[in-house]
Amino acid sequence: MFHLTALVTCLSILMYFLFSFQVGKARTAYGVKAPATTGDPDFERIVRVHMNTLEWMPIFLPALWLFAIYISDALAAHLRELGGVIETGRMVDLLDGLPDADATLLDLTAWQAARLGRGRIPARLEKTLASFPHGPSVFKIDYALERPIPWKAEACHEAATIHVGGTFEEIASAERDVSRGVAPARPFVLLAQPTICDPSRAPAGGYIAWAYCHVPRGSVVDMTGAIEAQIERFAPGFGQGVLARHVSRPADLEAGNANLDGGDITGGACDLWHLLARPVPSPNPYRLGRSNLYLCSSSTPPGGGVHGMCGYHAARQVLATAGMG
Repeated sequence: MFHLTALVTCLSILMYFLFSFQVGKARTAYGVKAPATTGDPDFERIVRVHMNTLEWMPIFLPALWLFAIYISDALAAHLRELGGVIETGRMVDLLDGLPDADATLLDLTAWQAARLGRGRIPARLEKTLASFPHGPSVFKIDYALERPIPWKAEACHEAATIHVGGTFEEIASAERDVSRGVAPARPFVLLAQPTICDPSRAPAGGYIAWAYCHVPRGSVVDMTGAIEAQIERFAPGFGQGVLARHVSRPADLEAGNANLDGGDITGGACDLWHLLARPVPSPNPYRLGRSNLYLCSSSTPPGGGVHGMCGYHAARQVLATAGMG
């Protein structure tokens, strides 16, 4: 199982390296300097072909989200049939308050696991988990709309998820600003319009959408204007169709879900090293030392955005440890 996890991670990284290598070769051949992505038509074709290999997520992830909406109740019912108990509305501050079990799976961030596992996991591992670097924070807006978003590009009317960022250079600049602690003037916006796939998500005849952008950790900057200006660039008249909006700053996101530490929605940094060492460099990143504690959140491989797979691999490890898989 761990070999499979490592293989998937390595293949993903290899895909990005291959993209960079092939585009680098094309730059040399056609005399196009980085970071430009335009120039000779043959060069642009090469770039586009390789970018297509990276663009499956806007199609695949919304399908997973919609699937999760309907599968949750069925999974809960099956667990109860097997004698399981689901308890909600209870804050767990100490693991000592939990019933004895052969395995305890923590769907928590690395930082929370360090705090709750104190005394149960090696001190060195606890320190490493506590120091796992954060990813950027997120500023999110939920919209109630009276009409579909008036995109200029026809294809966007049928897409459940849209990446709104302009040119490659603009997107890189926005994310670079975030990494330097600056709120971007033209943020890279991820926008979802769920009612395209599932009209029941809104009252009859209505529409909803949500959008977010990255901001520096702990940012208190109101990004509403910047996000909506970006949407208006590609969908003129968007603002006229907004019935209501709900703004969630990084602190609001954490208040609603303690796993979103500081508004970090990916369980920690997702740079190249921390996709491999997530949350520690180990062939078994799910088991916390030799204890019966397992981490199954997005702080483990393959990280945030690959919904459900962190828990799947952690569960497989529990079964393997018990000699059942």
